[in-house]
Amino acid sequence: MRAIVKAAPGPGLEVRDVPKPRCGPSDVLIRVHHAGVCGTDLHIADWDEWAAGRIKPPLVLGHEFAGEVVETGSAVGSTFERGQLVTAEGHIVCGRCRQCRTGNGHICRRTSIIGVDQDGAFAEYHAMPATNVVRLDGIPTEIGAVMDPMGNAFHAVLTAEVSDAVVLVLGCGPIGCFAVGVARAAGARAVVAVDVKPKRLALARTMGAARALHAKQDDVDAAVMELTGGDGADVVCEMSGAAHALHAALRLVRNGGRVQLLGIPRDAVPINLSAEIIFKGITIYGVIGRRMYETWHQMQRYLTSGRFDPRPVITHRFPLERIEDALAAIRDGDAGKVVLSIGP
Repeated sequence: MRAIVKAAPGPGLEVRDVPKPRCGPSDVLIRVHHAGVCGTDLHIADWDEWAAGRIKPPLVLGHEFAGEVVETGSAVGSTFERGQLVTAEGHIVCGRCRQCRTGNGHICRRTSIIGVDQDGAFAEYHAMPATNVVRLDGIPTEIGAVMDPMGNAFHAVLTAEVSDAVVLVLGCGPIGCFAVGVARAAGARAVVAVDVKPKRLALARTMGAARALHAKQDDVDAAVMELTGGDGADVVCEMSGAAHALHAALRLVRNGGRVQLLGIPRDAVPINLSAEIIFKGITIYGVIGRRMYETWHQMQRYLTSGRFDPRPVITHRFPLERIEDALAAIRDGDAGKVVLSIGP
């Protein structure tokens, strides 16, 4: 089968033929129709410091995908049938640790991520443990392929109380734009979106932002205080990881408010714990992955009911062979979500 491979240490990827995966007794073999490309894939392609310390080539990339069931293992039972459209949670967890046994599998210490720690889904076929596979039930595979990053946005927004709240989203990459739409669908009174890219701010407006502000050209503080009567935002979703944005999140959240941290800083960020956190009485929540499988059920409800439409965030589509063009669109910084078309 054709696949996108990190063949050896160093920059670059290859599109090459690799063996088709076997379907184990507890697995579901999926013919991939669509796959989402993200920043993690870019790190691996460029072979930055993180990739050099984590990735063990040769490796098939890709952790966001959806497709069609073509085979099920002998132990899977009747949960899945040939021809069903499915997606999958890309974090494979142990199921035995304290975190897994208390409903917190998304922070399992033994997590293995497809396309990072083991072969992924930038390929014509991919085998997943049946426990990780999620039926789409009418959701198109192009949308199913981006439910992984979309789930990060649902996790970030819906673990806070956003009904009738003013929500501030700092960073309007694909997950930030998804978060804007989720907050609006969940009943936020107003969403303020902040970025430095005009195209991303336009996407945030399309997803329902009441204000879409340029971080360097607009007075973000004044806008937030105007909308909240001087209190500050009820919920802040920090999606960029930039140090100045982290401080803005702590500054602009109201006393007793909540800050959801998803963006990953490159370096250590000094924080005045007393002034920025303790004396404000705020709650800070670290967002990693998706709650398994609460977040998936939330996404299915929002998508199938029509409450939330993620399609405007998908801005670029490429065939498997044009992975370099897909990565270039991400490097450019103006893209929303980039999707590969792999199967029929």
